[in-house]
Amino acid sequence: MQSLVLRRGASRRQFLRALSSTAAALGIVPTITASAAEQPCAASAPEARRCSFWIDLLSGEPISEKELFDDLATVRVIYLGERHTVQRHHDLETRVVTELAKRGVRLVLGLEPMEALHQPVLDRYAKKQLSFDQLAEASQWSKRWRGYEQYKPVLEAALQAQALILALNARFETIRQIARSGGVERLDPSLRRELPAAMQLKDPAYERLLRLQMMVHASASPERLRPMVEAQIARDEAMAFVLASLLESPAGQGRTAVVVCGSGHIDYGLGTPARVRRRMPGVKDRIVLLSESGDVELTPEERAMARPITISHDQLRELDRPIGDYLHATSPKSEQ
Repeated sequence: MQSLVLRRGASRRQFLRALSSTAAALGIVPTITASAAEQPCAASAPEARRCSFWIDLLSGEPISEKELFDDLATVRVIYLGERHTVQRHHDLETRVVTELAKRGVRLVLGLEPMEALHQPVLDRYAKKQLSFDQLAEASQWSKRWRGYEQYKPVLEAALQAQALILALNARFETIRQIARSGGVERLDPSLRRELPAAMQLKDPAYERLLRLQMMVHASASPERLRPMVEAQIARDEAMAFVLASLLESPAGQGRTAVVVCGSGHIDYGLGTPARVRRRMPGVKDRIVLLSESGDVELTPEERAMARPITISHDQLRELDRPIGDYLHATSPKSEQ
């Protein structure tokens, strides 16, 4: 999540990222439109041919796809931070799975968009006992996740790669109840048992970032922020628990996980990555981010739930860590 002030520079991006991440913590998925696959850069390129390339965020230099995939093939967990309904993000996720499979990497595809309670149905899909449409119907996916159809190509790529497919998310109603009822401690015991027994709810760096970002929500106030923060952390803990459990099981040995999730769960290595690292000390991972580049659009309802905020460059520098390892940058969408 980030800021919400419509000013020059990164402010619009911050506004949309903050609203997207805050909405996710409350179980709301903003509407996002998309464009264009990767294109070479060219002077005065038309909108249909927006240029894009990969950047190594630690060296500050552009890199080739080959360099990217050669590095990704060496790690245990790859986090892909998406804006959930941006089509080019889904195209890139499918490409990552396909290219790693070509390099002989044995994969696990982890999905934030599907709740872990639906794993038995997902297993039937992975065994080709169900079609995609049957999977969606059996899991009520259309009611649980807006834009679920956009995940069909990456799921098909995972099937082609003989990857394991893992539903990561906590149940929507449980996460919403944390935000609305006053935090994890106030959950009904039956709901608390749905979440990992061990959760690190105190995380000063992550909370600092979340508190900056969550003020984008029109109903947020300092006293209401703590339950919202705990809702986000509980989702991260749940996804980390499911992922680490699989990777440390016999079925997960020798496999690399590609995790598809909202970028608010992985920015700066906070959220889900930090919680997987806690459960798997020494795990080697990469955080891969995908630029918004003007492709996020808010509905009138989403704008009504938001308010302008500002997160400064200096505030983000206080986190004292890079936002990720790699960024796929696409030239901004033309504003006409």
